[in-house]
Amino acid sequence: MKRDPNAGRKVYSSCTRKTPGYRLRALMRAASTTPGCSAGCTTHDKRRAAGTRPCTSPAPRRGHRGPAASPGGAEAMTESREPRPAPRLDEELRTLGWYHDNLTRHAAEALLLSNGQDGSYLLRKSNEREDLYSLSVRGKDSVKHFHVEHTGSSFKFGFNEFASLKELVMHFANQPLIGSETGTLIVLKHPYPCKVEEPSIYESVRVHTAMQTGRTESDLVPSAPSLGTKEGYLIKQGKIVKNWKTRWFTLHRNELKYFKDQTATEPIRALDLTECSAVQFDYSQERVNCFCLVFPLRTYYLCAKTGIEADEWIKILRWKLSQIRRQLEQRNSALTS
Repeated sequence: MKRDPNAGRKVYSSCTRKTPGYRLRALMRAASTTPGCSAGCTTHDKRRAAGTRPCTSPAPRRGHRGPAASPGGAEAMTESREPRPAPRLDEELRTLGWYHDNLTRHAAEALLLSNGQDGSYLLRKSNEREDLYSLSVRGKDSVKHFHVEHTGSSFKFGFNEFASLKELVMHFANQPLIGSETGTLIVLKHPYPCKVEEPSIYESVRVHTAMQTGRTESDLVPSAPSLGTKEGYLIKQGKIVKNWKTRWFTLHRNELKYFKDQTATEPIRALDLTECSAVQFDYSQERVNCFCLVFPLRTYYLCAKTGIEADEWIKILRWKLSQIRRQLEQRNSALTS
């Protein structure tokens, strides 16, 4: 018989002597268990013996008896620790009586010009970015728009920053004085309400007959003159005597009017922009920040105080001319089709 080479030798278990491979074997045993189930889990052993799905419960922490230790288990603990969601900004804004949500720029101008007064204002969403809002303010004969930025934790308006919506509203309650690059100052006096009482009265239809004009659905082209208002002081060159005088200009719909000053009620002249062929910078004059409006019988030379102001006037006037041409093309295409 062959002698067993291990006979008579003392055997050390891994519990009594930690061999160099002890840690490696321990890691392998831990990896062989089900993720989330601790070694020695009785539930895991019972389910494995019965051939059912292994336990996936998290390993109990030291000194913690597991989910059964507290009423409701881990879910109740998680729910109690979760902070309550903060109220949405839109819901907070809707509590303002002068927030008009998705009101467009065109509708804001029409509303303030037709039913507002000097110093009326409203807050609405801007169509440029999600974090931008627009403060639309009526001057004497125009509506100006200013950005209000929401940074996530504060509101920025002009040079000021407000930590909350309440602080922003308190700022408007003090009737602030604001101004743009044009130098025109406006006092915010009257917030325009989003809800106005309206009579529930409707006219009854007594006559309803078609005129039989032969027009079809394709002839119903919706059109309206763009408002795009603006006002401010400009320096204008005279027609006969080529001197320069300061005049108050207002742009409304397709008319550019100029007055002797801001307090005058009757305009000196009203220029019909449908007859204007071009608006462009002018470098022929000795003054800076000049631009001209070309009409069939005369070219008007105007100067602004700053280059930014001149650029604003040129942009809005060119936009007006593009809108006029587009509406004219739509009418011509409707007539020819």
